Amino acid sequence: MKARSLQDLEGLKRTLSERAALEENKRKEKALQEIKRLAEQDLFKRAIGSVQPISANPRVLLSNGPALPIASQQIKDDQSALRESLSDEFDVASLLDTDDALSFRRPGIGTDITKKLRKGDWSVQAQVDLHGLRRDEAREHLSAFLKESIKSGLRCIRVIHGKGLGSPGKAPVLKAKVQSWLVQKEEILAFVQAKPTQGGAGALIVLLKGR
Repeated sequence: MKARSLQDLEGLKRTLSERAALEENKRKEKALQEIKRLAEQDLFKRAIGSVQPISANPRVLLSNGPALPIASQQIKDDQSALRESLSDEFDVASLLDTDDALSFRRPGIGTDITKKLRKGDWSVQAQVDLHGLRRDEAREHLSAFLKESIKSGLRCIRVIHGKGLGSPGKAPVLKAKVQSWLVQKEEILAFVQAKPTQGGAGALIVLLKGR
């Protein structure tokens, strides 16, 4: 019984000794890592030399300033230019071909062009609907549309002016105005009344000058 106790005691001593050795090894490893870290830190300091902290300037907080004024006068001038560029006093009657369907072709443009327009040889690339607008509104819409179409290099467009059935006296007032406005633009080479499937007497197919 005593021998067994001595054996147990020796085993306990060995276990405690092994644990102590393991803890010592961990402590030494940790100390070596700390020494290595300090050495690398010192190496970095020696590499960059002496430094001075940058003095921070006080921040300036910018308040939201007042909104920029809308150039209302510029808008008015642009609208005025659009109105003046298409006159209501222009007499277009003498320039229209009164064939089976009213059409226009600029001097130098042959009748074959208007025939091709009627046949649909040019595909309609864009359109503007002026139907139901007042005269001034229609003129401004048409001017802006033509400007954008010419800028984009379009060749064939459709202008819908309506048949005038809702106008006083059932007279197609806007239709005549649109024809007059189109003739005044040099970029308009020709136009014809649209086919029934494209609006008939309520629309025009317009050919623009290419770039």
